[in-house]
Amino acid sequence: MHDMSDQTPFPPSDLDGFLALCVGRWMSLRSRFLIHASEQEWHSSERGEIEVSASVVAGVPCLDVTPAEGVQSTLAFQADGCLAIHASGKEHTGRWQLLPDASLELQVKANNGDQVLERIWFTKPNLRLRSTTAIGDDGQPSQGSFCSEIRRVSRPQS
Repeated sequence: MHDMSDQTPFPPSDLDGFLALCVGRWMSLRSRFLIHASEQEWHSSERGEIEVSASVVAGVPCLDVTPAEGVQSTLAFQADGCLAIHASGKEHTGRWQLLPDASLELQVKANNGDQVLERIWFTKPNLRLRSTTAIGDDGQPSQGSFCSEIRRVSRPQS
């Protein structure tokens, strides 16, 4: 594990730089909110770890995301803004765009038909934030989440 701030420009100015900044092992804290759940079930938080690696498959940049307890997913970023997410033998398609503020926005349709919008950004090279909102067919939000992730880095050699 290493500190990406020495190798990758910050903030990232293109998709390759953004994906390179995502590579590493991350400690994660995620809060989820279910809009129409009961008083006891509307909010939950969980800690976890994720390992992110990058590759290029047939000229397409990809991220492989592996949670400590979960299924690996692969995100493939086509040059035309199309996004393919492969997980558990299924594929979801959507769109991606790198915004002028150096955040990455992903739009995907969920299994239940909700439109899911995720925004990922860095405040520092080793601090990544993610927010996700799911919108139902009626245009109303059904759930949301916020996640802060801190990169695990090794201590400098003395």
